[in-house]
Amino acid sequence: MNELDLISLWTKTRWHIIVSQLAPTFLLAVTVGFLINGLADASFATRLAAAGILLASGILGAVVQVSAANEGLTIIEDLTACQATSLLASRIMQSAPFLKVVKYVTPTVFILVFGALLTALFLGL
Repeated sequence: MNELDLISLWTKTRWHIIVSQLAPTFLLAVTVGFLINGLADASFATRLAAAGILLASGILGAVVQVSAANEGLTIIEDLTACQATSLLASRIMQSAPFLKVVKYVTPTVFILVFGALLTALFLGL
């Protein structure tokens, strides 16, 4: 692949990372709103369903994020190997450390927030 092809793939991969964060973030925020409006007092089955929806969305979002981060890192390796010369390619290659944030930190934050929401849903704390 040439530099232009790799940059095009990078753009698609970056878009996948962005989109993969939308649904879990939206659902976490909506769940906080529902908790404020009484979700913690709903039936056990309703609270369990809410937790299941959050978990499924979070798992799918994390899988896409990790996969896209891995693809992004591979694109950066390929840009380096083909000795890309454009300023854009250089900036993309410099972003490699940030993909580790996507790969590790973002799913960890989801797990922590999910744990806090489970506590609020089932323990009322």
